[in-house]
This record gives sequence, structure tokens and C-alpha cells, in this order.
Amino acid sequence: MGALKRGFLAAIGAFAASAPPAGAILPEGPTRIEVVQGALVRWSAPATKRCGMGGRSWPALHETCYYPIDLLQKPGLVRISRSGVGPATFAQLAVIASSYPTRDIDLGDIPQAHPSPADLRRNARDQAVVAKIWARREGPAQFALPLGPPAASLPEARDFGAKWKWGDDLGSSEEHSGVDYALAVGSPVVAVADGTVVVAEDLFYTGNAVFIDHGDGLISMYFHFAELKVQPGQEVKKGEVLGLVGSTGRATGPHLHLGVRWHGARIDPQFLLGDPAKIPAVAP
Repeated sequence: MGALKRGFLAAIGAFAASAPPAGAILPEGPTRIEVVQGALVRWSAPATKRCGMGGRSWPALHETCYYPIDLLQKPGLVRISRSGVGPATFAQLAVIASSYPTRDIDLGDIPQAHPSPADLRRNARDQAVVAKIWARREGPAQFALPLGPPAASLPEARDFGAKWKWGDDLGSSEEHSGVDYALAVGSPVVAVADGTVVVAEDLFYTGNAVFIDHGDGLISMYFHFAELKVQPGQEVKKGEVLGLVGSTGRATGPHLHLGVRWHGARIDPQFLLGDPAKIPAVAP
């Protein structure tokens, strides 16, 4: 904790040059809230119309701003803003390093554990397809919080943010940017909100995957399907079946991997599936 505190104090000093401009309005009470990597913060106030963070801005949702913090966001201070009638108001998020666990994963004898040159070329093509999703223009929101559950009778979500290590010498690793639900093979998986299917195909690492654009920069992702039930370009409604649970791609058994990106940030989907009032908030 001593090292974390020293790093946090150093980040505060480094942030001084980016303090709110002269004449800006700061909210009464606390102007700074601590938040871990991969989390979400809200700021509600009457007449709020736009939100800003990190040089970007977007429309408020029902007079509330939501600020997603990427799983790999560098610890330190991030300035946020909200505006509506009158001057913009500013506050600060103190991003602190997460304490997500590390897990050793035995992938077994599958191609994803020991990809061939051809597999790597295929994955490069897959990544080019997915990269186009993050470059999409943000349209109007087609959702409200909370989002709907992706399947009936959801078990406990597992492993968001965990550092997964695999390979013969555990030399390969990555942060797990979604949550896993252990579900029976063939269980139907449904859309968490209205939206447009932008990808629905078999990708090397994710297996049969569906990506949905819900507007306002929110993308939901569903991996490892045994069977797909939708096609790219299809408009889907909240609760519509997308596919059936399987174990395709880099998977050790049948499950649903659910991931979300909001305004480009990889966050824990559980923030969006639960009561919005429980999301950490900037004091009014």
C-alpha cells in the first residue's frame, strides 16, 4: 500500500498542469473519486446534456454522464466534464491500479494454444475485421440501463480483469477483458439491448462470435458459440437469440464470454447489468 500511495501522490503532482481552466465551476463537496481500472463512474445533474473525458465528448443519457475507465488505463488523474445550461463543470477521477488475480490456464492440445503461421495470418485478418468496429461512428443510443441479462439463470460471472497465462512455459498472457459464464452446451444467448449486428462469424481466438453496436459507442461481444443465429447487418431487439453456447475458439469448456466496450473502453459488463444507482458517482 505504501508504494501505491506514493505513486498516487506522484500522479496528483503530474496532473497539476491539466487542472480546470480559470473560471470553471467545480461541483460542491468532493471533486475527486477513486476508481479502479475497468470500472464505470456516473455523474447525474439536472439539464446535463454532454459529457467529456480524455479529449472526447458524447451525449448524456437521461441527464446522466457515464465515464468508462479502460481495463488498461494508466493509473493517475483523469479530468471529466459535464455541460448543459451554463458553463461546463469539471471533476477528477483518480484511477488506481486494480488487484485482479493471475490465473494459469491449461488450454490443452488445441490450435489456439500453439498457433501455426497460417493461424497467425488468419488472426491478423480477424483483427482487421474487428478493428473496423472500433472505428465506427457513434450513433444515437438504442439502450437504457440496466442492460438485459445475456442468458437465463446466469451463474456467477468470473475472471474479469484476470491476467491469464498459458503455454508450455506460461510465457503467453493477456488481461481477460470480459466475464465468463459457465453455461450448458446449447443454452440460448440473447442480446442485452437493441442494436445492429456488426460481426457474426467464426474468428480464430474467439470462436463463433457476435458483436453488436447499440449506439452511443456501446459494443457488446459474445464469444465461443456452438452455433450462430444472426447475420451481419441484422437489427436485433433486446432478448433476441444470437446463438447457442459452445466451446469454440480458445476455450477450455463450454461457456459464454460477454464483453463490452463503451466509448472505446473495456469495462466490466456487470456495471451495466446491475442497478445504475449502484454505479460509483461524483457527488452532486
